Parts: sequence; C-alpha cells; structure tokens
Amino acid sequence: MSSCRACDRLSRHLDALRNQLPDYHCAPVPAWGSPRSRLLIVGLAPGMHGANRTGRPFTGDASGYFLFEGLQRVGLVTHPDPNRSRLRGVRITNAVRCLPPANRPTMAEVRQCSCYLKHELDQLWRRGMRRPRCVLALGHLAHQAVGIALRHDLPAFAHGAAHELARALWVVDLYHPSRQNTNTGRLTVAMRDRVLDEVVALLGS
Repeated sequence: MSSCRACDRLSRHLDALRNQLPDYHCAPVPAWGSPRSRLLIVGLAPGMHGANRTGRPFTGDASGYFLFEGLQRVGLVTHPDPNRSRLRGVRITNAVRCLPPANRPTMAEVRQCSCYLKHELDQLWRRGMRRPRCVLALGHLAHQAVGIALRHDLPAFAHGAAHELARALWVVDLYHPSRQNTNTGRLTVAMRDRVLDEVVALLGS
C-alpha cells in the first residue's frame, strides 16, 4: 500500500510535496490500531501537516486533538494528545489514504481507494456477531466511502445517526472534527461527546 500510485493526481501531488518537505511522510497513510478492534473510525484523508507529516491518521493537527480529547474521555485512548496516546480497541483509517490537493479527494479517488477500506471493514465484519462492532464515519464523504466499500446503500449522512447494517454491526455518523466545523460551532464538544457516548453504548450492548 505504501507504494500505491493508482491515482495519478494524488501521486503527482505527493511527488511534488516530497521534494518540498523531505521530512514529511508524503505517502499513503496506513491504518493505525489493532486489526482486532471492534471500533473502526473512518476519516476523510490525511491532513497536510497532520498525517501527511507523521504517517499516522489524526496525529499532528487540530482535528486529531479534538477527536482524541473525546476518545480519551470515554476510555478509548490513553491520552488526549494523539502523538502520546495508545489506542484501546480502536482502529483509525481514512476514506482516501493520500493527501489530496486542497484536502478534497474526488469520488473517483474514493472509489479507487475503497479496496483498502473494504479490507478494514472485512476485518471488522469477521469479529463475528457475538460482540457488537461499530464504524464511526467522520463526515459525509467518509460515510459515502463506507457505503461504497461495503457495496451497501446507506441512508443519507446525518450527524448522530446510527445505522444497523447487520446484527450488531453499526455505522454511526459524526461531523468531521475539522477546524472548519469546530471553529464555526457546527461541531461542538457536547455534540462530539453525545455521539461518542452512543458509540460506547452500542459497543457495550
């Protein structure tokens, strides 16, 4: 996966950045966390100075701090700083694993990258029906990407909505914790916490 060049636009973008920022990861960003986790968090794509720099989803930028503060509150990570935290039963990935120009992947790129997301979802599916499992989709595009990877017509994205796909397998929607959402009040701490409380309740049901 680290050598994937299936999307020409993304590959050329990373090639240019690698020359400008030799200390950055500037390559496809793999999932982070145990493949045996029962919660899979799906974001949009690596951030320019976050995962594109560190090589780990949701580390190094404001989105990660906002997300991890909530995850630490409900006991899913060990520290609110994603750079210092360990994950507890959580795996984190993105709909698109390469940094897109202007942080906007095309739907063609989402579909091209869906094989990697499908692999992550297949691992979650194989956890079996005896214990609940959950996908947390961060934003409309991540929600769409989950539907594409599963070849399943999901209901439209709605913050706080929970969709049961199969027995004890849920997709839960949360607005993406981008600065655009958190700085404008579209996503507040209370809104984030309500959804994460719902996720924990579903996993414990």
